Amino acid sequence: MTTSFDSFQKRRLQSSYVSVVISIALVLFMIGMLGLIVLKSTKVANHFKEKVVMTLFLKDDLDKKQIASFKEALAKEPFTKNVRYVSKEEAAKAYKRDLGEDFIKFLGDNPLKNGFDIKLKAAFVTPEEMLRIEKKYQKNKFVADVNYDKLLVTQLTKNIKRISFWLLILSGFFGLVAIILINSSIRLAIYSKRFNIKTMQMVGATKRFIRKPFIWQSIKLGLIGALVALVSLFIVIYYVDDYVPTLALTKDYTALAYVTGGVLLTAFFITWISTFFATQRFLNLQTNDLYY
Repeated sequence: MTTSFDSFQKRRLQSSYVSVVISIALVLFMIGMLGLIVLKSTKVANHFKEKVVMTLFLKDDLDKKQIASFKEALAKEPFTKNVRYVSKEEAAKAYKRDLGEDFIKFLGDNPLKNGFDIKLKAAFVTPEEMLRIEKKYQKNKFVADVNYDKLLVTQLTKNIKRISFWLLILSGFFGLVAIILINSSIRLAIYSKRFNIKTMQMVGATKRFIRKPFIWQSIKLGLIGALVALVSLFIVIYYVDDYVPTLALTKDYTALAYVTGGVLLTAFFITWISTFFATQRFLNLQTNDLYY
């Protein structure tokens, strides 16, 4: 009879552990997916920002040495990602290609100017920063005019802020759901051992001594759940990368490392904190309260 009861208790305990691992894995899978979306959205946003071009049109009286010196100075600026010199002959060819006709024959002269096309680093592609750069170079003795698509920069900045805001709200929501679900699963697992906790306490075991094995057990379950979540996540990433290769998910080792580290740390801290407070609650209960 006793053996049968012990076997039943053991199966019940194992079933409880499996449910905890599955709950943790599902929640961490969601967090990992959201983390990857946040990281990739930032990278995509920066990619589009760094496609924005600011053109500095040069005065006509500059010689080759001055142009080369100015290009070198521009390349050293903290906002510069890439700088390219475009002669007025190159610009005329580009216009001719776009218009489909030779406007120079019609005008009799090339009205375009030599210039530099500057691609800025993502952090500097905001209306405020680009306006500051524009004002700086409008005063430069080599520059005749500064041009860039102000409307595009404004709209790009607004859209990125809007998307970032909603991703932040969504991240906070899923983070809260993760804490609640993992905490509930661990509390239920510890609830089944509440009499063991009280028995150990009654024979003189300290609270720290009682908590320690529960915390380590929960951390182990959390890490197993994290590994299950990561394996599932990498399978999904592999298949998504096949269908949408432009995202280069499997080659973005930095994003994958951040997601892996984030999932493992989340599993560790949530299980540790949840177990600490769950065991503390039962340690502080009176023996009669354990039945309710």
